[in-house]
Amino acid sequence: MEHASERNPTPFCPSAQPDTLGSTVFGVVGGTAEEPHLIHIEPRPVTDAVLALAQPVHPTEVYRFAAPCAENACQHFDGANCRLASRIVASLPSVVDNLLPCHLRPTCRWWQQEGKAACIRCPQIVTETHNPSEQLQRVADPNH
Repeated sequence: MEHASERNPTPFCPSAQPDTLGSTVFGVVGGTAEEPHLIHIEPRPVTDAVLALAQPVHPTEVYRFAAPCAENACQHFDGANCRLASRIVASLPSVVDNLLPCHLRPTCRWWQQEGKAACIRCPQIVTETHNPSEQLQRVADPNH
């Protein structure tokens, strides 16, 4: 991933779907349903075998995916910035004190836009959860 910026100047979204073109798995969700915590792994391509390991739940409940930022095709993008990253930084508490090792960081849109403030909140983000708090629902809502 460190060289992704040389091949593709588009930043990577750390909240992508597994079926997005160019998607990679960069983290596994650990912790509890109430307090999830991302465990960073070396990015690997999304394959049917990797997705099958998540069964019986959806892969987006178990993994975090990154893919080239869709920019204007994304409901969170305002033409210049990721509003999801902005809302995460403005509304969610930090969950770690220091930057965790992350292979995605050099190409991450959230890091490029919000810096450390995004990274110290990132570990609590789960793409799909069954009982999100009202706060998480507001943060994820592109119309908020």
